[in-house]
Amino acid sequence: MAEARQQPTGGQGPQTTRTDIWVWSVRFFKTRSLATAACKAGHVKVNGERAKPAQVVRIGDEVRVMTDREHIVEVRGILTKRVGAPIAQAAYVDRTPALPPRVEQPAAVVRERGMGRPTKRDRRELERLRGRG
Repeated sequence: MAEARQQPTGGQGPQTTRTDIWVWSVRFFKTRSLATAACKAGHVKVNGERAKPAQVVRIGDEVRVMTDREHIVEVRGILTKRVGAPIAQAAYVDRTPALPPRVEQPAAVVRERGMGRPTKRDRRELERLRGRG
């Protein structure tokens, strides 16, 4: 018996689906109720417009999803059920700009408890480390 897997549609099958179902099925949200709540809260936009959960998503639409950061994707396939990650990633093209490089922060200066107040010498060293002196 051949194993049936749902492929993102490119010409066959449904041509539209609900916004909340699509963002859940391509794995931006863990549950459909979280996807619906994100749509209601305005964290999902379709073609620049705030999307309601039942709004229709079509192939070629631009979807912006705000999770931990904003993801900008172009719909390449319509999914109506949650699928594995490789198939889900084939259903969209990620157009999210790369993150800027992280700036390393210098290590914080920590004094041991019970050391008392810093002396004038200690204070000058701390100011030098913090770049104030």
